[in-house]
Amino acid sequence: MDYGHSLLFGVFLTPSAADPERLVQLAEWCDTLGLDLVTFQDHPYQPGFLETWTLLSYIAARTKRVRLAPNVANLPLRHPAMLARSVASLDRLCGGRVELGLGAGYFWDAIEGMGGRRLRPSEAVKALSEALDILRGLWDTRRAFFSHEGTFYTVPGTQPGPEPAHPINIWIGAYRPRLLRLIGQKGDGWIPSVAYLESLADLSTGNRIIDEAAREAGRDPAEIRRLLNIAGRFTSRSGGFLIGPVAQWIEQLTELALEEGISAFILASDDRATLERFAREVAPAVRERVAAERARRRPHRSSREPLPLVVGGRWLRYRSVPLSPLIDYAAIPRELAGKVVTPRDERYDELRSVYIARGRPGLIVLCESSADVAAALAFAQTQADAPLSVRSGGHGIAGLATNDGGIVIDLRKLNAIEVLDPAQRLVRIGAGATWGEVARALAPYGWAMTSGNYGDVGVGGLATAGGLGWMVRKHGLAIDHIVAVEVVLADGRIVRADEQSYPDLFWGMRGAGFMLGVATAFEFRVFELPRVVFATIVLDATETAAVVQQWAEVMAQAPRELTTFLWLVPGRRGQPPLGQLYAVFASDDVERAADALSPFLRIAPVLQERAVLIRYASLVPPSHDLHIGQQTVKIRNGFLQRMSSDDARAIAALLSEEPTVLVELRSMGGANAEVDPLATAFAHRTQDVFVAAWFQPVSVEEQDRAWFVIAPRLGGLYAAYTSDVRPERVPEAFPGETFVRLQELKRRYDPAHLFRRGLVVTPESVPSADARLPTGR
Repeated sequence: MDYGHSLLFGVFLTPSAADPERLVQLAEWCDTLGLDLVTFQDHPYQPGFLETWTLLSYIAARTKRVRLAPNVANLPLRHPAMLARSVASLDRLCGGRVELGLGAGYFWDAIEGMGGRRLRPSEAVKALSEALDILRGLWDTRRAFFSHEGTFYTVPGTQPGPEPAHPINIWIGAYRPRLLRLIGQKGDGWIPSVAYLESLADLSTGNRIIDEAAREAGRDPAEIRRLLNIAGRFTSRSGGFLIGPVAQWIEQLTELALEEGISAFILASDDRATLERFAREVAPAVRERVAAERARRRPHRSSREPLPLVVGGRWLRYRSVPLSPLIDYAAIPRELAGKVVTPRDERYDELRSVYIARGRPGLIVLCESSADVAAALAFAQTQADAPLSVRSGGHGIAGLATNDGGIVIDLRKLNAIEVLDPAQRLVRIGAGATWGEVARALAPYGWAMTSGNYGDVGVGGLATAGGLGWMVRKHGLAIDHIVAVEVVLADGRIVRADEQSYPDLFWGMRGAGFMLGVATAFEFRVFELPRVVFATIVLDATETAAVVQQWAEVMAQAPRELTTFLWLVPGRRGQPPLGQLYAVFASDDVERAADALSPFLRIAPVLQERAVLIRYASLVPPSHDLHIGQQTVKIRNGFLQRMSSDDARAIAALLSEEPTVLVELRSMGGANAEVDPLATAFAHRTQDVFVAAWFQPVSVEEQDRAWFVIAPRLGGLYAAYTSDVRPERVPEAFPGETFVRLQELKRRYDPAHLFRRGLVVTPESVPSADARLPTGR
């Protein structure tokens, strides 16, 4: 029986305490070899072994891609509520690389000697069943409250969380029928060891018991992965199971995969040479043979990694996961076949959320071309009740690049970066690229492009909204360097907008593009900039208003090469407020940079300072973080024309408001101020200071109360950097004539208002009477 799962190859390392660094280096070696899993036994009563969760956490920090798991966790010595927190925490810390092998208990004398409770076999099965419910209940963060009252475990009441970074599989070590039946009822996988089987025929027996129990529970047995701990030696002549040449290993493992349904082989060995042969010679050959045989057999079920089962919890069997009632899945266009992800697909959980919001869209379209985007838009228009989101990097502060029940047009595959004309420094950049990738691609030419301040921000979102970043005073906004935009319009047309073709659309795409169409590529004229000076200065901001005022005064006299951000952090637990100054001097002239930076050292007591000459690409590296809604803050923003002493005192008062986590000040002026406010749809050109507040995730009313301390002194709003997308905010983001022109463009290019999420002008909306170009105070 072949259950059709993708094959995994892993290792079972001995967690010896004798030489910990050698063990960790061995795990790193396995990561380098491309193995899928590194696992460790969990016997806390063994004084010669390292404690498993401490070891897993340390190795998670030293490895990059390999998945990690206990093999198997000793449940009688690990309360399931604490185990749930530990597993989920480590999974979040390492980017979704943790799985959970779990055992009911075996060496009962040793368990009892460590303070664990001795259980009879039937009791151990019931205890494990209760533990599964507790683990999954505490991973289900949709619940506000979780409790469990059982025979062996009681959780009187607690809030679930943290939510794991991915759906964690629970693989159960078992040999007896009662435990095998439990796997069929609730488990995600079976993980026996060859050493504890009487013969390999026990695999067929175990599979039969698991499959029968799964069917009785209403499950598809194929959802349950079958893993196997193996041991062996590479020798020139055959001496038994997995004792022989590589060809014998390949033959025997292929047979187990195709006839016994084993889809993960975990080799118990601490020998580097053995592990290398297993990874480089055995694993690829077994994968190739199994794939060829599956293709020949033409199975009805495609190879996939199923989502785990949760009884009354968050992750269900992939066939049982409900689809969105807002979407007609049968009507998905043929040209999108193979490019869509639904809640039933294995990649769904890594794609559904963004940096600042968890989402549950009904359909994610991974577009590979502008034609795919056009097809997705055409389909979206037939699904009238389904919200529509467009995602490039997933870093939008309002969290609108995902939704619940609707459609997400995901541009991440449109990430090509191509130099069109080296002499003109003309570069074509796909909307799905991130700014870190752009900076890295431009660095070998000695070029750079002004962007945001974080490398994982997507090009498509920032380049249609503004781009207020590290070099705004020297090089303006990102949109000021756009030569042309490729846009997919609501009616499906794919057009190139520039100063000659569709000049009105070109105007709107630079600052308000998200409400007019889907930008799929940009042509930028980049600039020469081999290196920049990057400095960080930490200040004692006890006298907050004075620090703010003096920072603004220094910036008013600073050369335009210097752009600074001042982050103010409230004092906590008796500590003073801190001012974290980040500065970029857009030149490699270190002497001029030092002269420009030195006045900041006199505005308050300096707690820490550092300055380095680096490539711009090193300042915004692409981290490719998995987005799981990990950032929960709410952000408001506005602009100050000039910083007055009253403004500085208001900022200090804002910092002391209860929900405030951070107050962020960004210097503007310079090149940004030299652009006419009506030259693009970004109208905020005349102000010196950008002000933003980060709040705890409190109610909108509480945010309003705190923000009102400074709001009356501000003018305007940066649409790409706010959590507040209420309609009354739209004229602040797009004031006066800008609003009127955008309304005309909406009527021309999106009359049905397909692009309607966020701070958008509607075809029929009317700006408030006092909407005008903002001046601040």
